[in-house]
Amino acid sequence: MIDLQISRDKIDKIDNEIVRLFEERMKVCEAVAEYKIETGKQVLDVVREHNKIKTLRGKAHGEFNELGTQELFEQIMAISRKRQYQLLTEHGIRQEASFDKISELEKENAHVVYQGVPGAYSYAAMRKFFGKNVESHNVKTWRQALEDVAHKNADYAVLPIENSTAGIVSEMYDLLTEYNLFIVGEEVLRVDHVLLGMPDADIDGIKEVYSHPQGLAQCRGFLEQHLDWNTNEVVNTAIAAKNVREDNDRTHAAIASRDAGELYELKILAEDICNNKWNFTRFIVVGKQPVFEEKSDKISICFELPHERGTLYNMLSHIIYNGLNMTKIESRPMPGRPWEYRFFVDFNGNLSDSAVINALRGLEAETNKLQIFGNYISKE
Repeated sequence: MIDLQISRDKIDKIDNEIVRLFEERMKVCEAVAEYKIETGKQVLDVVREHNKIKTLRGKAHGEFNELGTQELFEQIMAISRKRQYQLLTEHGIRQEASFDKISELEKENAHVVYQGVPGAYSYAAMRKFFGKNVESHNVKTWRQALEDVAHKNADYAVLPIENSTAGIVSEMYDLLTEYNLFIVGEEVLRVDHVLLGMPDADIDGIKEVYSHPQGLAQCRGFLEQHLDWNTNEVVNTAIAAKNVREDNDRTHAAIASRDAGELYELKILAEDICNNKWNFTRFIVVGKQPVFEEKSDKISICFELPHERGTLYNMLSHIIYNGLNMTKIESRPMPGRPWEYRFFVDFNGNLSDSAVINALRGLEAETNKLQIFGNYISKE
């Protein structure tokens, strides 16, 4: 019978030798990096790495060891590149800055566009971020909002990007890739439906309730306590509040936001009526200028990858290896390219941080396309 301890001792000796050789290899890689710094040569040489791995794989015996050798050296080469990116930063070689750091975002005199109608949740998010006296206008679609910022008809747009129960707003991710605009802030709003009625209304006298279908569904438990009420669907919750005001009927009520009640001068007849008390929507603030505040701590990016084995892992490793905390990853299919995807990633950091600079340098060098949407202060 094989002695387990003897085998473990042998493995320990081999592992020690592997560590010694790895460190020796890294010293040589640093010398290579110095040469590349002096000559301006790119860190990644795809053809050389491909040929090198092919040669090394051919020296292994058996299919399993061939695959293992390939994976091992792919990781060793990836680690070598990360060290070279670090050395570039340490030598003060930085990529051309595309974002300008500012002390604080200009909000006071901003003109803001939002999708929807006054009193809707986008309207509420805008007022929470910019203040209740913000100058604004509304449009029907998210694309129109982005168009208005792109054509300087507004300084900023406030748009929904994610709901804690319904998930991402997938169309918004697609739109962000189309426009040369930047996320400069975010706002998180609790979906806090209330029952609104006329100032002289009483909850015992309500007969008709209006809201968006989702609003009615989100308050189903509350409505089931009042089975004598008729429920009516409208295009959105703010329109429901507006209709109740215009109907001027004390037997009519709307399920909508507090802001809608304030805007249309309605009375809150019931609060905390949502089934889920932890339903939040995250909104992004989009501007035309690539700026970030000094205290920004969240970065949103998008990248496209070669359709090859292991590429996503290699890209995410730049974030992980630099000690950055990834908070979100989403994928969207690329139009006209079946089975290929764009990846949308959020992670913590500031564009001035060395770790962020290193990670983005690696991503830009090794992705087919990297798009930095913005660096902003997280509200989550």
